[in-house]
Amino acid sequence: MESRATIAPASIGTSQEDQLFRKIALRILPVLMLGYLAASIDRVNVGFAKLHMAQALGLSDAMYGFGAGIFFLGYFLFEVPSNLILHRVGARRWLARIMISWGLVSGLTMFVRTPAEFYAVRFLLGIAEAGFIPGVIYYLTQWFPSQRRGRVMGVFYVALALAGLIGGPVSGWILETMRGVGNLAAWQWMFVIEALPTLVVAWLILVTLDDQIADADWLDATERALLGRLLSEEAQQKAHLSLRDMGVKRHLMAMCLIFFADIFAIYGLGFWMPTLIKNMGVASDLSIGMLSALPSLCAIPAMLCFGRSADQRRERRWHLATLYLLGALGLSLTVVGQHSVTLGIVGLCIANFGILAIPALFWALPTAVLGGAAAATGIALINCLANLSGFLGPYIVGFVKQWSGGSEASIWLMASVLVVGAMLVLSIPARLVNR
Repeated sequence: MESRATIAPASIGTSQEDQLFRKIALRILPVLMLGYLAASIDRVNVGFAKLHMAQALGLSDAMYGFGAGIFFLGYFLFEVPSNLILHRVGARRWLARIMISWGLVSGLTMFVRTPAEFYAVRFLLGIAEAGFIPGVIYYLTQWFPSQRRGRVMGVFYVALALAGLIGGPVSGWILETMRGVGNLAAWQWMFVIEALPTLVVAWLILVTLDDQIADADWLDATERALLGRLLSEEAQQKAHLSLRDMGVKRHLMAMCLIFFADIFAIYGLGFWMPTLIKNMGVASDLSIGMLSALPSLCAIPAMLCFGRSADQRRERRWHLATLYLLGALGLSLTVVGQHSVTLGIVGLCIANFGILAIPALFWALPTAVLGGAAAATGIALINCLANLSGFLGPYIVGFVKQWSGGSEASIWLMASVLVVGAMLVLSIPARLVNR
């Protein structure tokens, strides 16, 4: 009963409104979460592949970090155009197209034989996936008012934690059991097997989602009218800053840097977590996969509880800043406990408790002040600029690790970036975002 109550946002508004938004959440959130689950696994499974692929392809730590992160350069180039197309043609068809494209490209990673081919396929994967996350966020703003969005985003981003919880053990199992099957390396099988669910979810999106309220025949006429009225009332109350207004007031750049700090840590840590755990003294691929699931599991309570608390208190900044500081604390502990599996995993759990819960709360900031086409463009712009750190994070971690002979310096760097992110969060005026 507790799980159902969490998945369906409630407690703000009348009983009739609660029932309406519960119905909407149960209709659209599961399929969107499956999509994000598949996306997250296809992004970071290269971290597990690296345990064997690096030797096969002749990749140094710096070369691997560059290849893992170049995904985000393709992502950056096509993010805004993708979301503008989604705004024109509708979320259902465009999100399905995105998923089919990245599923095919992710599967093709099995054929890479050289570092150059590895770089090329990772760049293409970024192009293929560009627009999915900002598209989903923009789509959710069309169905949920801002005072319910923190919990909705919190539930949606549980898929990010589930990717580590499910993807880690599955990737470890594939690497442990598929060696030599069909004369293929286990890492090749991993890319193929983990790409297949993406194509299934693309079909589910096509048959489940509706582009607008008027198309939702699973809502009756009274429910559609109530939803339209609630969203219209919220739109009239918004400040409705344009992108130019936000740029002039520096809030847009601040939000880009805030999210930049979190993405830097998410992927700087995510792409290297299997290697960090291995360096703690864990040898088995399956054991590395199982242990990597624990930090993701710890992030789920933060996603749900912080989102609910922020909605109930109509307070965004201190909730978000706290998560940044927890992430920095956890990363610091991984340095202290780098030679102890127990202390090292505890540090990773605290780090992920903060880092992975941040995106759900962060998106309440720009969506509180942007609406219409400005929301579609602004969300995509913030996401693509911030995701440049997805390139810098893995690359810098790999470069510093290779240069220093250890991972301590790069982890301290990630922790420092998170502290700066917390300070930037508190620089955003409360009157704009505490809704």
